[in-house]
Amino acid sequence: MDGTWRYAVTLPGPPGGHGPPQVVIVHATGELTAAGAAVYADGAGTFRVVIEGGAARPLAAPPGPGRHICLHVVPLP
Repeated sequence: MDGTWRYAVTLPGPPGGHGPPQVVIVHATGELTAAGAAVYADGAGTFRVVIEGGAARPLAAPPGPGRHICLHVVPLP
């Protein structure tokens, strides 16, 4: 972990729906993946990601066709 405890993750709107993106705040959970990467989750703990190289990768398969698996992140103070 690089010392950042919170990130804003941008979830794009539905493909072809022209909906606005949704921003989800995730925080470090203290858990690690089997590969040793830090796990981050939203407040409810249902959206879980690993932050790698400035992008978030969801731990669970994204639902539905065309869902993004590499999401933009911004570190938060």
